[in-house]
Amino acid sequence: MDLFDQQEGKDKEPQRKSSPLAARMRPVSLDEIVGQEHILGPGKLLRRAIEADRMGSIILYGSPGCGKTSLAEVIAGATARAFERSSGVMSNVAILRGLLQAAQQRKLFRGQETILFIDEIHRFNKAQQDVLLPYVEDGSITLIGATTHNPSFFINTPLVSRSQIFQLNPLTEEAVVTLLERAIVSERGLGPMRVRADAEALRHLARVCEGDARRALSALEIAALTTDPDADGFVMITRETAEESIQKKRVAYDHDEDEHHDTISAFIKSVRGSDPDAALYWLAKMIEAGEDPRFIARRLIILASEDVGNADPRGLTVAVSALQAVDFVGMPEGRITLAQVVTYLATAPKSNASYLAIDSALQDVRSGRTLPVPDHLKSRPVVKPEKGYQYAHDHEGHFVEQEYVPTSKIYYRPEGMGYEETILKRLDVWRTRLKKKEAQ
Repeated sequence: MDLFDQQEGKDKEPQRKSSPLAARMRPVSLDEIVGQEHILGPGKLLRRAIEADRMGSIILYGSPGCGKTSLAEVIAGATARAFERSSGVMSNVAILRGLLQAAQQRKLFRGQETILFIDEIHRFNKAQQDVLLPYVEDGSITLIGATTHNPSFFINTPLVSRSQIFQLNPLTEEAVVTLLERAIVSERGLGPMRVRADAEALRHLARVCEGDARRALSALEIAALTTDPDADGFVMITRETAEESIQKKRVAYDHDEDEHHDTISAFIKSVRGSDPDAALYWLAKMIEAGEDPRFIARRLIILASEDVGNADPRGLTVAVSALQAVDFVGMPEGRITLAQVVTYLATAPKSNASYLAIDSALQDVRSGRTLPVPDHLKSRPVVKPEKGYQYAHDHEGHFVEQEYVPTSKIYYRPEGMGYEETILKRLDVWRTRLKKKEAQ
């Protein structure tokens, strides 16, 4: 131990005492980690790798407060390797290169490997992430990246391919209650304050925090610090105190990143899947988070053609009208219009026949299947009048057997859902007549 190590040891204790409760209660061993049994349970790969200090590069992916940084701290205490910390918020390329080169020198001259933990790694741009790649590849560092964003979208593919991704789940209410109870009696938590809490108070904190342990512990600390001790010297935290210490949770919605894309995806798939209740829930989430109602309406217009189509042609009219109405009326009243179109489309018969038809035709055109326009359909026909274009309205049923494209390939195949049943019967008659004409 050198002078700096001694000074660091002296500084840590007062810092720890003045740290927020959530920081003081970080687990110091794998056994103290609550939840995440799917990756840290007995015999699981990650647990075995940590205990054997044989861990490769990993990316920890999960919502805020689920334990990504806590797990990294446990690894720091368990490993014999050097452990360095960085952050996507604070570090730049120069700082990063300094850490990486020091790790390279440490391995070269001391034979000691280095684990580099980078919190919020998704905040690094592509150039910063690229700096890490050669050092991960040659084993100079073992990377632990922590992110709340889907690594498939926000971490460079080469870095992802050299790392194992472990997804951490939001903590259950039971797990959060366990952490709160532990914090109340722990000496490094609220133990010295002689805190007592109603079961309902802890349950309320666990429920409102929605799996975010940091938020629950912060609320518990606020409740304890703002409540006067009773006559016996105990700080009593009741349900009412807990409600005051943790206000309504802001809807997790980042507008241009994971939560935005995931929510609109769930919304559209719920409407497509004919579940109006699920669709209304996701709609409510987007409205509460402040999503642009015109964006929602535009997506519903696309869905009306893509997923409802001619099974109910009125769906497109309803969706377009909703966009106009929301733009004219505004919010919050526009929510009613959006709910109307959502429930209409969710309960409408479904068909993606038009969607499949245009994509099939486009594929033929793009692959070189460019067919000539038949002479009788050209703006200036070059064929004899008796072989020219026949005006459909001059014939019975407003239909005439003539060629409109030099191929017999069928693109539009209505499935008989809703109004498409009528369309299908009509097409069957027309296509049968054409086949008979061609056979003559």
